[in-house]
Amino acid sequence: MALKELLDLTGKTALITGGSRGLGLQIAEALGEYGARVVLTARKQNELDEAKAHLSGLGIEAHVYANDLGAFDSIDPVVERIVAEVGPIHILVNNAGATWGASTVDHPLDAWLKVINVNLNGLFLITQSVLKRSMLPQGAGRIINIASVAGLQGNDPRMTPTLAYNTSKGGVVNFTRTLAAELAPDGITVNSICPGYFPTKMTKGTLAYGEQAILAATPMHRLGTDADLKGLALLLASDASAYITGQNIAVDGGITSV
Repeated sequence: MALKELLDLTGKTALITGGSRGLGLQIAEALGEYGARVVLTARKQNELDEAKAHLSGLGIEAHVYANDLGAFDSIDPVVERIVAEVGPIHILVNNAGATWGASTVDHPLDAWLKVINVNLNGLFLITQSVLKRSMLPQGAGRIINIASVAGLQGNDPRMTPTLAYNTSKGGVVNFTRTLAAELAPDGITVNSICPGYFPTKMTKGTLAYGEQAILAATPMHRLGTDADLKGLALLLASDASAYITGQNIAVDGGITSV
């Protein structure tokens, strides 16, 4: 099979959580460019509408559903709606996330629970729902979790403490490994992308506080750009990665290499 055919996503449906902006929207652009119909979920309908208009302007078929991963009872119904209205889900990108900056002794319990509920519990529940309703019955699927370099290492003491976030992303890293082994006989691959520092709404506060320290610790001496996740996301979503599973791949300018 030609390499272009291995990367072709025509006829595939990709569900991207937190897909209305930032890294999720960048991934939607990449998968849509290679033929996937993309389904975006996020909490804010106005941001979803803007993302849909943007993707439509690029010639990408996009569907949007307002949903909060922290509201667990809403997850099964939204997946059921997507499958009924758009079709079976072939690719799941678990991108939605939350963070909180505070010292451990001052970290509010409700903030801890918010981060864990979105980054781990919601991720588990939507993955379970998509497996039941699409991937296991069809005997194929691609699951891409967006973890973080924060799940691969501790936190530089010069930076704002983010214990809940780092803990949750460490959980995503091992969730990826463990689920990949379980699902390998079912034709479903599970991998994660571990971004370094990209300028997004979520990282705005971190970059305002510590961008120079981050750049000094990054061998490439730059932040991630709008294009830096796209190639890897396409690879992991396509048949070109059929023999890759259980991997947590850092896209970080080399920050975890030193």
